[in-house]
Amino acid sequence: MIRGGFRFALCMALFTVHCSLFTVCVFAQKSEHYNSPLYSPRYYDPAASEPSGLPEALKTIGIEQKLGGQMPLDTELKDEDGKAVKLGSYFNTGRPVIIAFVYYECPMLCNQVLNGLTGAMKGINLDAGRDFDVVAISFDAHENEKGDLAKNKKASYVERYGRQGAEKGWHFLTGTQESIDKTTSAAGFSYKWDEKSGQFAHAAGIMVATPEGKLSRYFYGIDYAPKDLKFGLMDSTANKIGNPAEQLLLYCFHYDPATGKYGLAILRVMRLGGILTLLGMGLMGFVFWRRNKKKGLTVNGE
Repeated sequence: MIRGGFRFALCMALFTVHCSLFTVCVFAQKSEHYNSPLYSPRYYDPAASEPSGLPEALKTIGIEQKLGGQMPLDTELKDEDGKAVKLGSYFNTGRPVIIAFVYYECPMLCNQVLNGLTGAMKGINLDAGRDFDVVAISFDAHENEKGDLAKNKKASYVERYGRQGAEKGWHFLTGTQESIDKTTSAAGFSYKWDEKSGQFAHAAGIMVATPEGKLSRYFYGIDYAPKDLKFGLMDSTANKIGNPAEQLLLYCFHYDPATGKYGLAILRVMRLGGILTLLGMGLMGFVFWRRNKKKGLTVNGE
């Protein structure tokens, strides 16, 4: 009877390992690449000698990752109500901060960045103003003197987000050229005015910073997976937000700076699967041992 129990436990363990490996293979097959010159995480070097076919304005713009870099918290900006504020005032809450460099009169791309960010935020169970903050910074110095522009932009996206207390977590800032240069340079965000189109040429993406103002994650493009955004926020607070099950799930995923995505960490999954298998075998062995012990006592009692 005992041998039969251990055989059953062994078969169940092998089946569990097989299923885990199959799941790993399925997840590992998915890979995403961003090849668009606007959305690519690659930093465009204007000194590159090989022709790329890009318009001149796009050759000097991009996002250079500065993971671990410090945002200039003493930089003075202006909030949506026209009040002078320091960037550091949004980093004294103990919450991570999502940073988006946009300009509010952008006819297309900046709105897509903010729309994509809002959609990702609505797809997670963390709330702006409670679990994290969002700081949008205009890189158009002319908008610093345009009255209610930032205020109206904030009202629009707070309504679009639609969660209670969102107005405390969304911040739309403007600044002088000096302040803009300090913040964009620290974040590795470069842009350029294009005379032909009458618009700023710039890349699309957002950053996540720790409560201390250190850059910890970069996400590219205009569409951000809620899973990636949530994991990035959890990572940036040293797992101080999110429930235990989500933190265990985060262990199985690895952030890839090249793509700005979280991918399945196969070795971690296999380790976790092995530990769970051993625990399962031990538990089943204990159950069968107890069952046989009770049967033995019953027989002796008779």
